[in-house]
Amino acid sequence: MRLEKRWTFKPTDEPLAQSIQKDLNISLSLCRLLAQRSIRDFASAKHFFRPQLEHLHDPFLMKGMQAAITHIDQTIREGKKIMIFGDYDVDGTTAVAVVYDFLRGNAPDLSKEQLCYYIPHRYNEGYGLSTKAIDECAAQGISLIITLDCGIKSVEKIAYAREKGIGVIVCDHHLPEEGHLPEALAILNPKQSDCPYPFKELSGCGIGFKLISGLAMFWQLDMSLVYNYLDLVATSIAADIVPINGENRILAYFGVEKVNLNPCLAIQVIRELVDTKKVLKVSDLVFVIAPRINAAGRMDDGNKAVALFIEKDYATAQKMAAQLHEDNSDRRLVDKSISDEALLILQEDLGYKDNYSTVLFRPHWHKGVVGIVASRLVDYYYKPTIVLTESNNKITGSARSVTGFNIHDAIASCSDLLENYGGHYFAAGLTMSKENFEPFRQRFEDIVRQTISTESRCPEILIDTELELSQVNYKLFNILQQFEPFGPDNLRPVFVSRSVTNFRQSCKIVKDQHIKFLINQNGAQPISGIGFNLAYKFDLINSNKPFDIVYTIDENEWNNETSLQLKVLDIRASA
Repeated sequence: MRLEKRWTFKPTDEPLAQSIQKDLNISLSLCRLLAQRSIRDFASAKHFFRPQLEHLHDPFLMKGMQAAITHIDQTIREGKKIMIFGDYDVDGTTAVAVVYDFLRGNAPDLSKEQLCYYIPHRYNEGYGLSTKAIDECAAQGISLIITLDCGIKSVEKIAYAREKGIGVIVCDHHLPEEGHLPEALAILNPKQSDCPYPFKELSGCGIGFKLISGLAMFWQLDMSLVYNYLDLVATSIAADIVPINGENRILAYFGVEKVNLNPCLAIQVIRELVDTKKVLKVSDLVFVIAPRINAAGRMDDGNKAVALFIEKDYATAQKMAAQLHEDNSDRRLVDKSISDEALLILQEDLGYKDNYSTVLFRPHWHKGVVGIVASRLVDYYYKPTIVLTESNNKITGSARSVTGFNIHDAIASCSDLLENYGGHYFAAGLTMSKENFEPFRQRFEDIVRQTISTESRCPEILIDTELELSQVNYKLFNILQQFEPFGPDNLRPVFVSRSVTNFRQSCKIVKDQHIKFLINQNGAQPISGIGFNLAYKFDLINSNKPFDIVYTIDENEWNNETSLQLKVLDIRASA
């Protein structure tokens, strides 16, 4: 089943684009891209193209920062113990590593015995603070827990910790429930309605970075000690799919620079393991680095990822990275097996095509990959999707959404059937008792059917602007490269060109699924293109009739020569 994609142009303020062109003296097409990214003049363009670490916000603007730092400093000076606690995914493990390693190396008067870290086991404990973790803290004589990438909804668990005489500082970036916040010593979360911090979209590791920034300022340390962790912050930003604008753009820009010039030992050994010498970008952090970090928590124990991040011995780090690489290989096999099984179930379900949602449960599916499987099913069927398995005698799993549909709110509408849930607009997690599965499945389907828009039931390609193929040259490409790092709210620009033709019948199918071709427009110089999973468009291209293409501009290397190439996202017959 192939769903034809909607082509939607991003809105552009044309007078603003023309004004920018007068300021910058570059092509109007580029100025439209800048206008779409909230660039208004030369000054804002300079901030965009030339990020500066000095433009990062003062950490003390964040509500709770002063209280958090005072408690941490006092706990250390009194010789009491601190536990750094975080989620088992990339964002959580990088956050724990950043805060733990910074304190271990730089906190005045801190002894080795005063500091430890804890990543909950995905299967035995689940997400966030657990009674087991708090009991373990009490047994170890822990005085202070610092949560990272979790804790904002742990009202009961933090109350339990207080009963045990343990204080908690919450560092989280998930949306808080106003009026239902935990009674913590301090809460660092810029999404609190009364937090004056200017930038609201930091990753969990980004919150940890602001905490150590504040500590460095309080202890009068050189900020280079803080910037040393920017590669891990950039990895968290990439993996957690937070917007790459504002402060995140600065953090990602310098973090990616550090990944390529002077990475931490963990990223260095992972790069060596996958044998990549190319310049890494945000997309490489997502698809090369992050899966190996995530594999620890998905397949075994997230503590292995933190252990690698803080390891200082090269040979030991190599062995640790090899183990994560193996975990990731196992994850890929399990992921493919479950994805294939899930697709077969849906193909054999005669009534499924009429459903507005996908909700699947099999007790034997691996909990660590159900989120990935849900994403694959969305790619295939384009419906709000929940994939569930059995864990600790409960049904639990992950949800993924489609453009324009808030899956967190839909799940919240079923909260009386759930024991736990959380997440955001496009992704969520949930747990329920076994007897509630069928009532939940039916109600979720009803909610999706009643609330999803017609547009959200059809996949969409967002197009930045139209180009003539004659405009595609290295002058344009070199400026586009300065738009990086790419990510949400600053995606790689997508272009459309109309009435192009197949140059000299060059189109060919590659590996049964992809197409390669040369195209030209109005007799101009031809340019090569590649369309992944677009082999079914072969007849359209080969029909000798003009067609329209949507694409991004990439660089292709072949036989030690580089040239520009269009990465074609979709093709349709010209009107």
